[in-house]
Amino acid sequence: MAERERVMRMSVEQPLWRALTGYRVLTMLYAVGLFATAYEDFPRPWIAVAYYVVLCGWTLATLPRVANAARCTKRFLAADLTIALTGILLTPVADAHERVQSGGPTLPSIWTAGAVLAFAIKGGWRWAALASGLVAVANLVERGSPARDTVHNVILVCIASVAIGYVVEVARASERTLARALEIEAATRERERLARDIHDSVLQVLAMVQRRGAVIGGEAAELGRMAGEQEVALRTLVSGGLVPVSRVSEDTAQGAVVRAVDEEPEEKSGPVDLRALLAPYAAARVSLAEPGAPVPLAPVAAREVAAAVGAALDNVRRHAGQDARAWILVEDEPDEVIVTVRDDGPGIPEGRLDQAEGEGRLGVALSIRGRLRDLGGSAELISVPGQGTEVELKVPKDVTDTRGKAEQR
Repeated sequence: MAERERVMRMSVEQPLWRALTGYRVLTMLYAVGLFATAYEDFPRPWIAVAYYVVLCGWTLATLPRVANAARCTKRFLAADLTIALTGILLTPVADAHERVQSGGPTLPSIWTAGAVLAFAIKGGWRWAALASGLVAVANLVERGSPARDTVHNVILVCIASVAIGYVVEVARASERTLARALEIEAATRERERLARDIHDSVLQVLAMVQRRGAVIGGEAAELGRMAGEQEVALRTLVSGGLVPVSRVSEDTAQGAVVRAVDEEPEEKSGPVDLRALLAPYAAARVSLAEPGAPVPLAPVAAREVAAAVGAALDNVRRHAGQDARAWILVEDEPDEVIVTVRDDGPGIPEGRLDQAEGEGRLGVALSIRGRLRDLGGSAELISVPGQGTEVELKVPKDVTDTRGKAEQR
């Protein structure tokens, strides 16, 4: 089945950049409006007009620069803050001394906070502290003395920018942690799927070669011994597995990246009759009891249930012997399908399954329980020494696969 790489991006940072873009435009208009209402009070208005021409042109031309962290470079941030600081220092030159001393607004007014917030979103609270510190110095130089309203405004900008910068740093760390957790989960599910397939094919063949080689003897015994060694090595690899290292987006504004390999979804098709998939298991020593009407299941559910039944029958042949009898019972309930596999073998000693799982023998854990768990169902194993073993498989008719997509009847 074809595979594809699924990429998920997570970012709580991007909305902050969009908000900053709108903030810069609105505060630019606000600063120009303040100047327009007090134009006649400026002794040298042409200086303010020249500054506002530069401010408006810069703000509108650099809107793409504040779209995300990748475009908001250090050079841009330095130039942006320079324009804000220049406007603050030009205020006493363009405006009347009385207005400056009485607490009149600076030329850039609250537009300056946008430059500081860009530092906070891009680099965190340390960058925000640096930018707000420079703005504080410029305001003190502009006023000539630490007036109460100036100190109040500077402290407000400093606290707000540092807080936003800290929140951005925490959000980035949380995104990376969540991305890692999701990637580990995806890798674990893929490892379990591969382990089931390997157990149903390669491991059983190696185990059979080992047993037959020991019986035949001679060179076949050496071949069986080698097959046994490879079986142990392969079981260790399957049970341990490898989890890929997380890859984080180079563009931090786009958030953390999770990459997982998924199977390509198959073409849309209707439900299949589970009886048709279980019919090949019927044999001289395997009896199949099924309803007279079709038992419809989603294709993925029907295949996995049939594979789980096959794994259960393989366990019967391996542990109960070739002469053991087995029975398959299919029950079609309103909300779920129940398939029971029972045998007349010697049963499983208490604690044997846990021991086998610890040794890396994951037939029941993965080939049976793992398949049903991924479908949202369950697998229960009941065994009494001397009275055989019974495996009950339950799968809902509305199946949810491992990626959370519902496959309806």
